[in-house]
Order: sequence, then C-alpha cells, then structure tokens
Amino acid sequence: MAKKTKTTDMFDVLIAGGGYVGLSLAVALKQGDPGLKCAVVDPKPMDQLHKDPRASAIAAAASRMLTQLGIWQQIEAESQPINEMIVTDSKLRDTVRPVFLTFGGEAAEGEPFAHMMPNGIMMPALYEAARSLGVSFFAPGTAETFRTLSDHVELELADSAVLKGRLLVAADGVRSKLRDLAGIRTVNWDYGQSGIVTTVKHERPHGGRAEEHFLPAGPFAILPLPDNRSSLVWTEKTLDADRLVKSDDFTFELELERRFGHHLGTLEVAGPRRAYPLGLKLARDFVKPRFALIGDAAHGIHPIAGQGLNLGFKDVAALAEVLIDARRLGQDLGAFDVLERYQRWRRFDTFQMGVVTDVLNRLFSNDSDVLRAVRDFGLGLVDRMPGLKSQFIKEAAGFAGPVPKLLSGEPI
Repeated sequence: MAKKTKTTDMFDVLIAGGGYVGLSLAVALKQGDPGLKCAVVDPKPMDQLHKDPRASAIAAAASRMLTQLGIWQQIEAESQPINEMIVTDSKLRDTVRPVFLTFGGEAAEGEPFAHMMPNGIMMPALYEAARSLGVSFFAPGTAETFRTLSDHVELELADSAVLKGRLLVAADGVRSKLRDLAGIRTVNWDYGQSGIVTTVKHERPHGGRAEEHFLPAGPFAILPLPDNRSSLVWTEKTLDADRLVKSDDFTFELELERRFGHHLGTLEVAGPRRAYPLGLKLARDFVKPRFALIGDAAHGIHPIAGQGLNLGFKDVAALAEVLIDARRLGQDLGAFDVLERYQRWRRFDTFQMGVVTDVLNRLFSNDSDVLRAVRDFGLGLVDRMPGLKSQFIKEAAGFAGPVPKLLSGEPI
C-alpha cells in the first residue's frame, strides 16, 4: 500500500537546517523582500535553541550584518568584545610561554574586530526574528529526500510531508545528507584530532584578551566571555580527546590547568565538555539546478583561525544578495545561472581559507624543534610588520575580498 503524502503550497525558498546560518538566511531574504515565501526545516524543536551551551566568535563584518538584520541590537549586551589576541608557541611542559605575536586594534573606530557570543543568546534571537517576519517552520522535521523538477524541487520529510519550492538550500551541517543526495562530491582530510569545547570560570578578569597557544597536539584557544569566563577550543589527538572528555573532573581539570596556566588564577569548569572530530571537508560544487549549499554543508574547516561561523555568514550575505537581485529582475530563483553567481562569489574564498587553515594546522600541530624555530621566527617577523598585521586584522574582521552588502552594514 503506497504511503500517503501531505503536500504544502509552493515556497520560494526551502531551507534545510535551522542553525545560525539557515536562520540568518531566512531573516535576510524576508527583510530583502517581505513577499518571499520561505520555510525552514530542522530536526530539533526551535524552542530548545537557548540550551546550546557553546559560544561563537563573531567577526566585525558578521556583527554588521546582524545589526542590519535587527539582531545585534538585541544581543550585543550579552557579548564580550575581543580587544586583543596573543599567540604563543611552546611545548606542553613549558611553564613560561613567550608571546611571539600580538593583535590589537579595531576594525573601525569604536568597533572591535570580533566579539564572543553565547549561541544560546544568538540562536533564539534569530528564530524570533524569522518567525516575526512570517517564515514558516517545520520543526521538528527531518528532510529525507528530494527530487528536482523543471520548475521546482520537492522535499520529502520523514513524516511523509512534501514541501515544494523554487529553490532548496542545504544548511544541514558538515555531514549534510542533502549534499550527498545531490551528488556533490567533497574534498576530505581527517586530521586525527578532536576539539574539546567547554567553558571555564577563572579568578581574575581576562580584559577581553583572546589567547592561542600552539602546543604539540594542536592549538589551545582561550576565548573571552562575560563575567570572568572563557570559552575553550582545546585540540588533542582524537583518542586523547575522548579519554579526557570521559575522565573524572579531577583528571580533566588537572590536564586543563597544565595547558591553561595560572595567569587568570583559580579555574573551574563551568559547562559541559564535548569533543568534536576535526577535519577538512570542502564541497567541489556549491550549487546544482534549484539547489545550493551554505555554511558547514559547503565547507568544514579547522577552527585554528576561528573562521568557520564567519565563512557561513559570508555565504548567507552573498546568497541573499544574489537571490534578492534576481527577484527584482524577475528571474527564477532556482535557475542555475542565478545560483552560479553565488558559487563564483564564494567558492574560491572558501577553498583559500580551507588551504590556509590546513597549512597552519600541519605547521603548528607537531613537536619538531626545527619547525618551531622557523615558525617562531616567522611569527616574530610578522609582529614587527604593522602593515601585515593590519591585513590579518582585516581578514579576521571579515573584510578581506569582495564583501557583500550585508557584511558592510548595508541593506540589500
């Protein structure tokens, strides 16, 4: 007996994935054209978004986009500006870690180059904005399969509902099922590393300073949060990371203290600890007819440069601008020539960042004295070159390359 299907009206854009990338795309499209019919599908209930314990680094360009979308004004008070960043390179047993590189300054006067933002604050604000603009939600709802027809795409959900749209956007993460169903191949590397993510409280204030310590197993990043707290991204070999996450509190805090140091006083783990496998995954194509990839579905990179989320926001700004321009010209939003504009805009930048993070991770995640001497000389040289440091700040702030209007704080 054939299963019954429930079919909805036609949407202009279907977005599979209700994370920060999928939600911000829905908000950007509805603000650009309130008449667009948009739907978001996600396996998790949207009223659970505030429970996400992680935090994200928001570059200045991304905060300008969120300001233009009306989100940043609501959440900025909960953020922590990053006023300075230091980089050290040393062995784990070193008690003194000389600073080889410092970054300070602003993207513009009075504008820090980045902020740290709790996901549990940002995600609900994006959802409320999307809902208030009339975005339809199918959540919890799981995308099972889709088929592309001449003038629309049909997305079938696990409950047999079928959603129709002119365009399907996959924002369903680095293990994107829809990307695989679309037949889009990827470039893959497994680093054999995992990133331990947790939050700590410390006795002394951090002063808005972020720290990146390059240790033999990989980078150990300390990212400032409000109220004498910091978010950690702690890279270890996968087996060691799994062992640490499963260890008792005493063992975990002892190993944490060896890497964190004592400069911020007494430490206390203040959040769940989780390990995420690290690798490089780049989609060979970002688009197919009536289909587009954004965010981690298009690119998963090493967190060594803290650019994963901000690459996703660049995708959002570029795709929203392309689609709204096409809408104003009366073009078919799912047409390949329209989507190819987005692909040309974003694919090279993404591959470039993927290569940079891959090289940096391979260069710094080792215990070679020779390599350490070479890279420390290079870091010290960069530290004495203000022009090059300014370019790095520009890159970290999200203003390198052709910048979409939203990332410049302009409406589309």
